[in-house]
Amino acid sequence: MKFIYKNLSLVGLSLFALPSFANTVSAQDDFFAQLALHCGQAFAGKVVSGDSADSAFSGKSLVMHVRECSATELKIPFHVGDDHSRTWVLTKTAQGLRLKHDHRHQDGTADAVTMYGGDTLNAGTAQQQSFPIDKESIDNFIKNGLTQSVTNVWHMHINATVFSYQLTREQRNFKVDFDLTQPQPLPPAPWGHPL
Repeated sequence: MKFIYKNLSLVGLSLFALPSFANTVSAQDDFFAQLALHCGQAFAGKVVSGDSADSAFSGKSLVMHVRECSATELKIPFHVGDDHSRTWVLTKTAQGLRLKHDHRHQDGTADAVTMYGGDTLNAGTAQQQSFPIDKESIDNFIKNGLTQSVTNVWHMHINATVFSYQLTREQRNFKVDFDLTQPQPLPPAPWGHPL
């Protein structure tokens, strides 16, 4: 009888845990699906916060392109003027969502600082997900002298009219808003990716 009671207790605990897990999956799936709805489209953006560290973005066209889409991964190049080196890679994992930054040189080879990012630590919402930096990225930043970046947290937000990409850390808040109501002509292929 004691054995049955223990098993029932575990079942009860499991049932209480299910709604929380379901909410996590649902919010992240909904977020992913909202972004995937824009597959094949490009949108213009503008910096809405930032500081002198973001001067490389001043006066240049900023375009995101939801370019490669599958059921588990979205590849979204972020074009800054004639610089086609950046692609955001959003992937579904067993634990949630993962954001990585694929940086390439013009010849297609990987930059020394590439595939950095992090994984969601909580459910987030259907509108917003946050990605604290992972250990692999911290190690890469330290190796490449970017110690100011080891506390990075990236955020993505989406609603019917705006997609936002944001980077925060101490004394840094960089944010770009993209207008989802006005699709733009498609930019060229990002460096190192198929035409």
